[in-house]
Amino acid sequence: MKKIHLLLVKAFIKPFIATFFIVMFILLMFFLFKYVDDLIGKGFEWYVILELMVYASAANVSMALPLSILLSSIMTFGTLGENYELVAIKSAGVSLQKAMRPLFIVILLLSCCSFLFSDYMLPKANLKFGSLLWDVRNKKLSFLIKEGVFNNSIPGYSIRVDRKDDDGITLEGIMIYDHTGANSIAKIIMAKNGKMYKTDNNKYLVLKLNDGVRYEESSGKNSYYNPRQELYRMRFKQTEQKFDFSSFEMSRTDENSFRSNTQMLNLKGLVKKGDSLSNLIDSVNRLAKLSIGSYYKQNNVTKGYTKIKAPVKIIKGSILNVLPKDQELSLLQSASDQATSIQQSVAGKVVEHKDRVRGLIKIQIEYQRKFTLAVSCLLLFFIGAPLGAIIRKGGLGLPVVMAVVFFLIYHIISTVSEKSAIQGTISPVLGIWMAVIVLSPLGAFLTYKATVDSALFDASYYKTLIVKLFQKKKINK
Repeated sequence: MKKIHLLLVKAFIKPFIATFFIVMFILLMFFLFKYVDDLIGKGFEWYVILELMVYASAANVSMALPLSILLSSIMTFGTLGENYELVAIKSAGVSLQKAMRPLFIVILLLSCCSFLFSDYMLPKANLKFGSLLWDVRNKKLSFLIKEGVFNNSIPGYSIRVDRKDDDGITLEGIMIYDHTGANSIAKIIMAKNGKMYKTDNNKYLVLKLNDGVRYEESSGKNSYYNPRQELYRMRFKQTEQKFDFSSFEMSRTDENSFRSNTQMLNLKGLVKKGDSLSNLIDSVNRLAKLSIGSYYKQNNVTKGYTKIKAPVKIIKGSILNVLPKDQELSLLQSASDQATSIQQSVAGKVVEHKDRVRGLIKIQIEYQRKFTLAVSCLLLFFIGAPLGAIIRKGGLGLPVVMAVVFFLIYHIISTVSEKSAIQGTISPVLGIWMAVIVLSPLGAFLTYKATVDSALFDASYYKTLIVKLFQKKKINK
């Protein structure tokens, strides 16, 4: 019995590791395609991009782990069925359920590890990923001079060149507008050609200009009586213009500013944030009730200072008939103003209440997500293992197709139900668990079919049924 268990575990571990890293690689490629515009052309060091990819990999585990478990379980039991090893195991008196026990223990351990990962490691990885991605997206574009276009990337300067050689260094027809002067009058530098390069510490960009002229305007010596300006023109054979590159360096944002995000909290943090948000919702409702209810109360200035009791007056018909004719217009205007005030007050409170409620729903969904990752691993194993035993095909052919189909069904159901929960259509708990609830009967059905050796996905079985059906029709005729 122990040798059989060891055989099944070894048969599962190899395809699981291979499929896990393959899926992670594919998801990383999707990540690079999504953020390629934020990464390319900004002069990042290679370790910054590598660090961002590592944090993104941690976020992709929630999708890669269930898919790799589903695919590897189909491949394992499909290969065993194709090589008639399952038949040998069953002939030795070991049922399919007993054969699945060692792998069930392995999947259970993986599920527990995935829960701990989603509660402790994933929030930290999301925090690192979110803060680093924010810095990457807000980093200025690296300085790039294009032909015939004024470039304003460097603060205080506008640079234009007529032609740029293929080496990326030699420039011709250079024009520079310098707006860094105190009197806000631009200084103009024009040169026939030049070269650009960076200093050794990469803090400055230097333009070495040849055969040019510099124009500079300044106000007169006594500008109060003589408003005319003075023009200075200086010709040069060679000069250098240095530009500061410090504004292009990426500075890291404090991670504490992202720590309150829902995806970056563990279970304790989510519970604490949910309680705080519930208290805010209660305070919003209470303040709205007090502010709006004051419009519907009568003036009670004399309350407590008089013992006069007025009888309740019953108004029949339109209330306009009771109003004094000389005050009817002013009373209607006052009522209209109060209705407008109520409408404006309600509109602001409704928007605030919806935002708070949506935030609370996201917290509840994120809280339940910590558990759904572990449960989805178990669910997809109980779908993949009997499915592989039924189709009896190993390798990367039919098992991949079946795994992708079932995982897409799981992913579509979970995505649609989660969005419905965020919009408030269904309960947050039901929305995040909908895929598990829908696919659990399917896992039980496939396990039963695999136990009784059903030919559910055998094409020859259905072909035989169709042939028998046509033969019966011919006999009846």
